[in-house]
Amino acid sequence: MNMARVKRAVRVLGAAVAVSVLPTSPGLSQPALKSSAGSDSYKVGMAFRSFVPKESYDWRGAREHTLNVVVWYPTDAIAREKPLAIHGLDIFELGRVAQDAPLVAKAARFPLVVISHGTGGSALSMAWLGEALAAHGYVAAAVNHPGNNAAEPYTAKGFSIWWERARDLSETISGMLADAKFGDQIDPERIGSAGFSLGGYTMIAIAGGITDVQGFIRFCDSPNAGGTCTSPPEFPSLVEDFRKLIREHPEVLQHSGNSFRDARVRAVFAMAPGLGPAIPASSLKTISIPVEIVAGGSDQNVPLALNAKYFAAEIPGARLHIFPGNVGHYVFLDSCTEVGRKTVPMLCVDAQGVDRDAIHADTVRRALQFFRVTLEPKSG
Repeated sequence: MNMARVKRAVRVLGAAVAVSVLPTSPGLSQPALKSSAGSDSYKVGMAFRSFVPKESYDWRGAREHTLNVVVWYPTDAIAREKPLAIHGLDIFELGRVAQDAPLVAKAARFPLVVISHGTGGSALSMAWLGEALAAHGYVAAAVNHPGNNAAEPYTAKGFSIWWERARDLSETISGMLADAKFGDQIDPERIGSAGFSLGGYTMIAIAGGITDVQGFIRFCDSPNAGGTCTSPPEFPSLVEDFRKLIREHPEVLQHSGNSFRDARVRAVFAMAPGLGPAIPASSLKTISIPVEIVAGGSDQNVPLALNAKYFAAEIPGARLHIFPGNVGHYVFLDSCTEVGRKTVPMLCVDAQGVDRDAIHADTVRRALQFFRVTLEPKSG
């Protein structure tokens, strides 16, 4: 595997703050997601936002001190959707959108789902989910996590201070509720969240799970660790850098044991969540909002027993679905073009018999059903 090529691929995917919607390009086709059952069906608009928290913020060594967000939302039937294309990027399918189209007029306000990407990924790596949610009447907002996203240089702090990711989502919620275009059209009583991989851990954190970094380190030093505590391909020196960071700068752990529960979030949907050993069972048992988890049966990146199954067993009422067979970890990234499958197979080539688009469609169906029930308008 050419890791330089992989890194370049995800960086190009993340560098879409100044993206354009261009005419149809070879290899960019519309994913078959809008067929998911739902009472509403809309064309999809997309916009970019940058939010700056009002109070002091831990930017985790990131170059940019803004939270850059991609927003997908329902738009009018007359809106003209076009394939989303980024110059130089021909490996990912990013769907069809009407950039900066008006939000569709509707008597009732829309529910909001904030989305957290995986480690080293980007907001646009979850385009398949954001677009599908918007097509069914949700406003979906995905944030680039500082220092841990492909749109800017990676930082050791960005990859190591995981607990701050939940705060990124909280600030995204605040930014969306204050936004001139979206704020008045979002129902603040109907907010959920979804995340993949490290973003799945972020779901558990924003739901009330409290991180125990020292407990995680003890686990990593134990015979049970196996491959769980190895550096990810996106940051090959992470384990060494993480230990050096907390050894030389123990102050970075100051807020690690805080609760990042955001009471505005009523339900969370976690895809292939990781870092199970970082959250004690005693903390998971206190989570009181609905949690749904999906994962691949052959995920080698975040082993099921220590992550998805562990979370589901310890969180009261949590629901778990495991896609059987050879379904792996990166199936929850955007689908890829033929070029992507040839040049970055680690991200783009699934095991024999696995249909990524079909897994996406089933995941969308489950997420829609989950949020339709858990984000029902409150009576009275």
